[in-house]
Amino acid sequence: MADKSRKQKAQEGGAGSAVGRDPADWRFDMPELPKEIRAAALTAGGYPYDERLPEKHYLRDLHKLQIELVKLLTWVKARHERVVILFEGRDAAGKGGTISRLTEHLNPRSARVVALPKPTDGEAGQWYFQRYVEHLPTRGEIAIFDRSWYNRGGVERVFGFCTEAESERFLSEAPNFEAMLARDGIRIIKFFLTIGRETQMKRLHARWHDPLDRWKLSDLDFKALEKWDAYSAAFERMLSLTDSAYAPWTIVRANDKRRLRLEVMRHVLDVLPYDGKDEAAIGTPDHKICISAATYLGTGGEEE
Repeated sequence: MADKSRKQKAQEGGAGSAVGRDPADWRFDMPELPKEIRAAALTAGGYPYDERLPEKHYLRDLHKLQIELVKLLTWVKARHERVVILFEGRDAAGKGGTISRLTEHLNPRSARVVALPKPTDGEAGQWYFQRYVEHLPTRGEIAIFDRSWYNRGGVERVFGFCTEAESERFLSEAPNFEAMLARDGIRIIKFFLTIGRETQMKRLHARWHDPLDRWKLSDLDFKALEKWDAYSAAFERMLSLTDSAYAPWTIVRANDKRRLRLEVMRHVLDVLPYDGKDEAAIGTPDHKICISAATYLGTGGEEE
């Protein structure tokens, strides 16, 4: 297991990292978030920065990286490449916003976002991977999964939508499934976005109070905090069993959305060998934010 416990890591995250943790004392509809939770939100879970990235730095780098992404998609189309980018993580970790910035200036005909609803009765009776296979990219496409087949390793396991045996079978089969895709020429990039507990509290509270964002909340979101530790255990097992040479996990610390978005883009641009790559525009990856699964699990993993 980890060299350093998650409890130790959370304690190192700041003085506020242990407050407001009982879901019974926290509600979506409370008029104001307790100041202790607000104060702890950025550094929760051992996040390595105590200030957000300045907006001017974020916008400057975002523009450069989005230009590189356009060049990347041109290469994908010209070389008939097939790319899968999938995003997993806790509720309110920032998947949707990151995907929006990633695809903002890309042709949606060639860079498709896949966000599937819960399975129909017919899909529930299929081979588990079947409904995802039909959304894989054809030549010249990038398919971006806003959650993926890894639902079976996370939410389905935590809420009992599948049996533990079914989840374990999935975890043993997923690396073989991805190896098959990789051998057929599909490039696979897997992101797991991790946030602290107070960070999630703050973001879910903000969604409830914003009429333009409330639609993002599902029934399961209301139980996310109650299931925090169960999710931690499920995610750690998922990451440890499905990290492979064919399809490695990249863990991104997501408490600061600006750093999250930039580091996701940098990683995509770094690992794909597209033509005309401008290394100076991409910049240097922040290895405090974007790390391997082995490093992440070895230094504490998911917060409890």
